[in-house]
Amino acid sequence: MLAVVFPGQGSQRVGMSVDFARQFPEAQAVFEEANEAFGGPLADWIAEGPEETLRRTEITQPAILTASIAAYRVLESRLPVQPSLLAGHSLGEYSALVAAGALDLAEAVRLVARRGRYMQDAVPEGEGGMAAVLGLDGEAVSRVCREVDGTVAPANFNSPVQTVIAGDRAAIEAAGVALKSAGAKRIVPLEVSAPFHSELMQPAMEKLGVDLVDAQLRDLRIPVISNVTAKPYRTADQARALLREQVCAPVRWVECVQALRAEGAVLQLEVGPGEVLTGLAGRIDRALARAHLSAHEDLDAALAAVGEIA
Repeated sequence: MLAVVFPGQGSQRVGMSVDFARQFPEAQAVFEEANEAFGGPLADWIAEGPEETLRRTEITQPAILTASIAAYRVLESRLPVQPSLLAGHSLGEYSALVAAGALDLAEAVRLVARRGRYMQDAVPEGEGGMAAVLGLDGEAVSRVCREVDGTVAPANFNSPVQTVIAGDRAAIEAAGVALKSAGAKRIVPLEVSAPFHSELMQPAMEKLGVDLVDAQLRDLRIPVISNVTAKPYRTADQARALLREQVCAPVRWVECVQALRAEGAVLQLEVGPGEVLTGLAGRIDRALARAHLSAHEDLDAALAAVGEIA
């Protein structure tokens, strides 16, 4: 069984998926549709940067979505077997919903652009942050964060020994000291503009919830594993509720990968810029075969990997 997964924010790079757009009409069509839906030079920013612009959250999110779906459109018509499951890390869940037929690309671009803006505006710049905790399991990280004064909690359970925390800066610093004392090997501050997936994102969650009520969503052709519940869902109403909750809830990626396995997946194929999820899968379940498609040069190997399980 094939599971396709899509990356989230942080995987962006200037030029992502441009090689697909230059060589495949279906990928070029994705860039054109996304550019029109965004209402600005999104395709130019993806192709040429500058990096500072591409790092702006309200641009990063539709840009990664566009790059991921451009790669997926090239892939899907060439697959010997279609995916049985889909998933995405945070923003990547929107890419998964496009691949599942639940969201049109243009609608998804508009949604994630607003999502990015709401998340950026929820906390004044400089007041919140995120940090990766390495070498300590997620349960221990959660316990230590609960004992720290201020707002700080796990935001991404990425692997058994990598958990990202988010909150106000003073609480993150205090948690870092406590986590080192508890056995964490390293605390790595992340270059992000807001404390994503924390209770500080409440204003963004409320605003996005209003947009999701009006969004044109359909029931899914392929089930998607939720970041919030780590369980598959199949209906438009579930998608609306879970995407709203996802803004503040931690990304339970370890459990998402475990759910892919429990549902029968034997190959995880990451589609979109970077190989972050491929690396994480190797730390979560080494028995799960892994492949990725982030550039045209990866296409033959990705199709060969799928062919082995077809």
